[in-house]
Amino acid sequence: MRPNRVQELWKNNKAAISGWLHIPNGFSAEVMAHQGWDVLTIDMQHGLVSDSELVHMLTAISTTEVTPFVRVPWLEPGIIMKVLDCGSYGVICPMINTREDAERLVSFCRYSPQGSRSIGPTRASLYAGQDYAKHANKTILVFAMIETQKSMDNLDEIVSVEGLDAVFVGPSDLGLSLGYVPGNHEEPGLLKAIESILKTAKSRSIRAGIFTFTPKYARQMIELGFDFVVLSSDARLLAAQAKIFLSELHME
Repeated sequence: MRPNRVQELWKNNKAAISGWLHIPNGFSAEVMAHQGWDVLTIDMQHGLVSDSELVHMLTAISTTEVTPFVRVPWLEPGIIMKVLDCGSYGVICPMINTREDAERLVSFCRYSPQGSRSIGPTRASLYAGQDYAKHANKTILVFAMIETQKSMDNLDEIVSVEGLDAVFVGPSDLGLSLGYVPGNHEEPGLLKAIESILKTAKSRSIRAGIFTFTPKYARQMIELGFDFVVLSSDARLLAAQAKIFLSELHME
């Protein structure tokens, strides 16, 4: 089975850097894939990506060595199993608030006897190899998003779930849940909560990821100990670069 680059980086004590795809287009996904990311995560929760567009984007990413992940829209077995059958090598699931949520997530991502995933890797076996079913349970990574006060209250139980590979901090929703203005990721109370999540995950030998908006903040999180860092999104990067070019043009 094709190796998971994130696992290889972690074995060498390196953080994985992921791009984030909101734009529902195979060509834009291919352009992003050629820019040097370790991972590209297709966002089916807040991105504009449909099931049919997902396949085109995964196919485009597979023209490179970049590892494909998907953030699913919700904790629902049908969509989780579908993105895996399409060839995603990692599942990031939002709003995991309890141990039961985490157990269900892991079960949906693992074949029997570790889970309840149905066998039928339609595209995954083409992308990963014909031995996919044999190795998928050890190769596919499962991330539980921690982004509410409730999830923090239950964090010890969540990270103790067997088969869960990592937690993923959603700082905007987490900040909102804690009573802070969304978008201010430098809020001291939010940073304290993020550090607490990281510490708890590490205490259970669980990896930790986080969404960031700037290279400076991404470096800060890696130095803090995060193993998986998302840097902005394709839509934000497109808008930012367009704005820079127009600003330079108007200055001349």
